[in-house]
Amino acid sequence: MKHLLLLLFISISATTMAQQTTVKTAWLEKWNNSKEYLIGIAEAMPEEYYDFKPTERQMTFQDQLLHIKGNMDWLSNTYFTEAGFDKTIGEQPSSKAYLIEHIKAAFDSTYFIVESTPDEDLSDTVDFFAGKKSKIQILNLLQDHVSHHRGQLIVYLNLKEIEPPKFIGW
Repeated sequence: MKHLLLLLFISISATTMAQQTTVKTAWLEKWNNSKEYLIGIAEAMPEEYYDFKPTERQMTFQDQLLHIKGNMDWLSNTYFTEAGFDKTIGEQPSSKAYLIEHIKAAFDSTYFIVESTPDEDLSDTVDFFAGKKSKIQILNLLQDHVSHHRGQLIVYLNLKEIEPPKFIGW
């Protein structure tokens, strides 16, 4: 009987430990929700307004999306892979649908790269232009950057009297 209780305790403990939230699992969940929310915003704006910008000094709606994508590619490849980041600007998306597919691919690539990073490596520091940063800080920057520019895109939608999609959080 003692052995059965011990086995049951070990089984329950292992299951509970496997379900625990880690920095990485929490980030990956948020990242997928961030992807869905940004895609909803990109889909809400009619293609004829992708060149809209509220003022001369701001980026167009499309340029905001390209900037978000480029930042994801740069941070994830530079700080979480050995491959590094190729700064060469390739072919620019020729349509709304093409751009949205590229944004989805950038989110998915970043997800895969982070998911493949061992948990113990997240506390490693990297040389960043703002000084040494942990990979956890780079994860925070990835999400903060998307949120920052996504907030601007919501204003663009509102200025065009387009209702933004419902917020997708955790």
